[in-house]
Amino acid sequence: MKVVASTEEYTVYQRRDGRHAVRGANKRPINGDDKVKILLQHKLIDVAAPKAPEISETEPATVETAQADDAEGQEQAEGQEQTEEKEEKAE
Repeated sequence: MKVVASTEEYTVYQRRDGRHAVRGANKRPINGDDKVKILLQHKLIDVAAPKAPEISETEPATVETAQADDAEGQEQAEGQEQTEEKEEKAE
């Protein structure tokens, strides 16, 4: 690994695969948000802003499908009620 930047608190290395490793002064790896902050500070990575969710035309279709499923469920419930009424009459 090649040393890219070094401070008293940590050392930034570039690995052979092009990614970066950060080791603290105690020779233990620094990972997660702390690593991202260090790499950003040295301008070794770029972080993209999260994209806004796009509203697609398929979302309304899922609502319509849910409404159709509810209608089918109501029809089945009515069919069960009619069956129960017939059984009560037979008794």
